[in-house]
Amino acid sequence: MSQKSCPISFIKVDANIVRINASYILLLFGLYLNTFNKFILLFLIADFMIRLFFNKNYSPLYFLSARTKELLHVKSKFEDAAAKRLATYFGLIFLVFILLFDLLHAEVLFYIMSGVLLVCLFLEVAFNYCLGCKMYYLYKRFV
Repeated sequence: MSQKSCPISFIKVDANIVRINASYILLLFGLYLNTFNKFILLFLIADFMIRLFFNKNYSPLYFLSARTKELLHVKSKFEDAAAKRLATYFGLIFLVFILLFDLLHAEVLFYIMSGVLLVCLFLEVAFNYCLGCKMYYLYKRFV
């Protein structure tokens, strides 16, 4: 995703690994919606927290995504990491609220949040379109 704004973080991230990672998250979240096994959500939340607050190299899904990229011989495509990081924060927040709404049996809110998360994941996987990144660039444009 090339944007016409200055990068805020000069750290680069491989967009193809992010895309593969999103596909694994989409698969796991779909599995959760079919089984309602809370451990899947807890695993996803833990994985997001490891990537955000510790070191992404310790994230099981990041490790799996990087190995998948190598196995498929996909070329690297580097982008600024700041927008992708914000999108990861959004994903973590959505997962926490989805778990909370599931535990509280707030079905309408649960399905709204799940639907938004599924749409965001699908857009990233299918079209390399990051809604969280777009929000980041809009924010940076107006601030």
